[in-house]
Amino acid sequence: MALYRLREPQTELIEPIVVAAFDGWVDAGSAATGAAARLAGKSRLVAEFDGDQLFDFRARRPTLEIENGKPERLTWPSLQLRSRRHGERDVLVLNGAEPDFKWHRFAAEVVELAKKLRVAQWISIGAIPAAVPHTRPVPILGTASEPGLLRGNVQPGPDGLLRVPAACISVLDMAISRAGIPAIGYFAQIPHYVSGEYPGAAAELLRAVGRHLDVEPPMGDLPEEARALRKRLDTAASLDEKTRNYVERLESMVDESRLPAGDDLIADIERFLRDQGREMGGGGRPN
Repeated sequence: MALYRLREPQTELIEPIVVAAFDGWVDAGSAATGAAARLAGKSRLVAEFDGDQLFDFRARRPTLEIENGKPERLTWPSLQLRSRRHGERDVLVLNGAEPDFKWHRFAAEVVELAKKLRVAQWISIGAIPAAVPHTRPVPILGTASEPGLLRGNVQPGPDGLLRVPAACISVLDMAISRAGIPAIGYFAQIPHYVSGEYPGAAAELLRAVGRHLDVEPPMGDLPEEARALRKRLDTAASLDEKTRNYVERLESMVDESRLPAGDDLIADIERFLRDQGREMGGGGRPN
C-alpha cells in the first residue's frame, strides 16, 4: 500500500518548488512548521500521507474533543503536501508531523512524488537551539547539495565535520539530491535558553525562503509576536543578574563574529533532543 494518496487530478504546475518542514527534532520553537503553515496559507491539498503507516499514536496521541460529556471529535496527527502560487511559480508545502516509521520507504515515495510533479527544487527549513542571544537577529545556517544554490547571503555551515542526531527531513534531503533534484536547507538558530514558540525564528525562515523564491513572504502578525516575546525576555533577563550576564556574554560572541565550537553546538542540540523526548513521554522515537 502506498504511503500517500493524491487528492485530486493535478493541473500543470509552474516550476514547482517544495518547502518542507516537520515538527520534532529540527523544529525548535516550532519555527519551521510555523513558517511552513504561513507559507501554505489557504492552499490546495495535493497529497496526504497515511498516518496509520507512518505514526506511532502512543507517542503522538490524537486529540479527543469531549462536548457536554460526549466524545465528539478526534484530531489525528497529519502530514500533507499543499500547493499555493507565490509570484510566478507554484510552491508545494510539505508540512506536519515527522514520521515515526518507514523513513527509507517514505523518502523513496517522496522522491517518486517529486518526480511525478516535476519538482524543480527542494527547500528544507528547520530550527535548532544554539548559543545565540535573543537580543540579536536570528542567524540562518544553510546546507546545499551543490555549491551556489544558497541565496540571500546565507553561508553554508558550520565549517568542518559536524555529527548530530539526524532528522527525517535530512533523509529526504539526501534522497532528493541523489535523485538529481537540487536540495537546499535553511536552518534558524534560536537561543537554547528559550522554551516555547519563537516567532522571530519563524519570521526569519520566511524571509530566507522569500529571498530564495524572490517573493514577499506572508509574514502576518509574526513581527508583532516576535517583538512582544523580545520584550518579555528582556524583562526576565533584567530581573536576574546571572541570566543578564549570560546574555551579555552571548552578545559579545555574536558581535565579535565568534561562532560556538562544534562540541558546544552538539551539546545544545542534544539538550534540545532530551527535552523533546521528555515532552513526548520519554525516550527517543524509532526511525
